[in-house]
Amino acid sequence: MAKPPEDNRKVVAQNRKARHEYKIDDVFEAGIMLTGTEVKSLRKGSSNIGESYASWEKGGLFLVNSYIPEYQQAGRFFQHEPRRKRKLLMHAREIAKLTQAVERKGMTLVPLEIYFNAKGIAKLKLALAEGKKLHDKRASDKERDWNREKARVLRDRG
Repeated sequence: MAKPPEDNRKVVAQNRKARHEYKIDDVFEAGIMLTGTEVKSLRKGSSNIGESYASWEKGGLFLVNSYIPEYQQAGRFFQHEPRRKRKLLMHAREIAKLTQAVERKGMTLVPLEIYFNAKGIAKLKLALAEGKKLHDKRASDKERDWNREKARVLRDRG
């Protein structure tokens, strides 16, 4: 899959722990079905996808346990449920590929970030990931620290 241009986009929510907790294999872009108050609340920028995940259910691919707060300027009759399941919009080929990887290899669908693209449409960056063990996390921390130290030494030597 070709990478989408990332120059004119506004990131609304990020899952910062995802790269520490999971080994990310493939990244996909998906649209999200949202109501009007959810879009307005996202534009305010107070959402959270740290504990969310994507799952296949009959009818499509859904984002589960993502938090988009209620939009306070709307009346109480027009509010949305903050932690409802939100349908993800992807091509059937991509959905089939993701569900096969989840079923066969035991991988997980982890949301990395929600953003608005250049046209103002809300998109989700979704990763096909495999969970890391504790020793894998330690090894990646050790490697990151070594690269940091190596960069300092090279910078000081000129």
